[in-house]
Formats: sequence, structure tokens, C-alpha cells
Amino acid sequence: MITSDPSIFGTALRTRRQALRLTQDEVAEVIGVNRRVVGELERGKGTVRLEIALAAARAVGLDVALQARSR
Repeated sequence: MITSDPSIFGTALRTRRQALRLTQDEVAEVIGVNRRVVGELERGKGTVRLEIALAAARAVGLDVALQARSR
């Protein structure tokens, strides 16, 4: 999936977390944040730090790749 939209990233994160039967609390514990932060990330809140977003993706087994946009 290619996206630059935080809400699509959040939806993908939530879908993967639920598929793994993990709670927001469990993901939060793994990455060292409060459950509220995971919820904000899953809702597409754009103010969550990139470092946390990447850690959350790793915690649920997602890779984040950068790709040059085609014009």
C-alpha cells in the first residue's frame, strides 16, 4: 500500500493489530507509550511523532518503505 495520508496509515495499523489479536494496551507497552497514543495513531492524528509511528508499525510486523513519486 502506498499512502501519504495519516488516516490510511492508522487504519492499516489497526487492521494488522486486530488480525494479530493484540490490544492497543499491548502495542503501547511494547513501544513504551500510553494506550491513548496508539489510539491517536490509529485514528490518523497527524501530530504523533514519526518515531512512534514507525515503532508501532514494527510492533505489528509492518514495514514502512519510502518510494519516489512518479510525476
